[in-house]
Amino acid sequence: MLDLTGKNALVTGIANNRSIAWGIAQQLHSAGANLGITYLPDEKGRNESKVKKLVEPLAPSLFLPCNVQDQAQVDATFSSIQQQWGKLDILIHCLAFANREDLGGDFSAVQQDNFNLALDVSAYSLVQLSAAAKPLMTEGGSIVTLTYLGGARVVPNYNVMGIAKAALEMNVRYLAAEMGPQNVRVNGISAGPIRTLASSAVGGILDMIHHVEEVAPLKRTVTQTEVGNTAAFLCSDLSTGITGQILYVDSGYSIMGM
Repeated sequence: MLDLTGKNALVTGIANNRSIAWGIAQQLHSAGANLGITYLPDEKGRNESKVKKLVEPLAPSLFLPCNVQDQAQVDATFSSIQQQWGKLDILIHCLAFANREDLGGDFSAVQQDNFNLALDVSAYSLVQLSAAAKPLMTEGGSIVTLTYLGGARVVPNYNVMGIAKAALEMNVRYLAAEMGPQNVRVNGISAGPIRTLASSAVGGILDMIHHVEEVAPLKRTVTQTEVGNTAAFLCSDLSTGITGQILYVDSGYSIMGM
C-alpha cells in the first residue's frame, strides 16, 4: 500500500552510510520515489565524491550542492528542481550543526555567534527550504524533518542543540498551519539516539544508547531503516490526515520516567 511512484523527493543531509538521511533515502527509493540528493560542498570536493558514490544505487535524477548558509545555492537547488522536475512532492530536512564546544559544559557559556549558528543551520533552514519548496508543491506534498528528545527535555551534553531542536519543532507546527490549505503536510520525527557522524559530537552518546537499551520498552534503540520507514509513511497517502506532529521513533523511550 505504501507507494511513492511518481513522487519527486528531495533529500538533504546525507553525509555517509550511517546518516539517518541515508536510511530515509533508501526507503523512499524502495517505495518508488524519484530522488534528488543534496550534499554539503567542501573545498576539496570530498563530500561530493563520497555522497555521490554512496547514493549511486538509488539512481538519483538530481545531485546538487546545497549549503543552507549560502542562499544562492539554495536558490540554485530549487531552480534545478523547477527546470528538471517541474514540481516537488517531498522534502526531507536532515540538517543540524553546532560547534563541538557548545555540546557540553555550562550552557550559559555559549557565545552568541555560536548560538546563532546552531539555530540558523538546525532550525531556520527548515523555514528556508520550506519557503523555496512551497511554490513547487503544486499538487500538495509532505515535508519531514528530524528532531530529538533533547528539544523537549534536558539531555546531558546536548545544550544549544536542544534549543535548536525546540525551535525546529515549533517551526513544524507553524509551517503546518501555513501550508495546510495547499495540502502540504509538515511533520517531524523524533528519533532515538543512533550512532551517526552528527551524534558522535555529543559527549556520552554511547552511554545514552546503552541507557535506552536498558530502559526503553523495546529494550533496544532504533535503526536508520526504522526511521526511514516512518518517513516514507509520512510522505505517503497512508498519512494524509497527519500534519504538525512530532512522531517519536525511539523504541518507546520517551514514555518512560527514568
